[in-house]
Amino acid sequence: MTFREAVWQLVRRIPRGRVATYGQIAALLGRPRAARAVGGALRGCPANLPWHRVVNAQGAVSFRGRMSSMLTQRIRLEAEGVVFRRGRVVLRAHAWRRWRGLP
Repeated sequence: MTFREAVWQLVRRIPRGRVATYGQIAALLGRPRAARAVGGALRGCPANLPWHRVVNAQGAVSFRGRMSSMLTQRIRLEAEGVVFRRGRVVLRAHAWRRWRGLP
């Protein structure tokens, strides 16, 4: 399995209403310094992948080449009940913390 496929497989496990950071995904895959590579893997992801559930370390949505994708990400997260304060996800309330049994 490629790194990109491993990222996609892990992102599929993030439940509705929860978020993970690029760095957390990288660390779970055994590559703690590969947060940017996680972002790269999500740039070309399949349409059915919940890419919007991955945010940066501060809880902000990240620029994906177009401003419209940032708005789309926020709209999708809010539709799942994710709360934003000052433009950032409230990580204390919405961080995905169920790491047990993952890769």
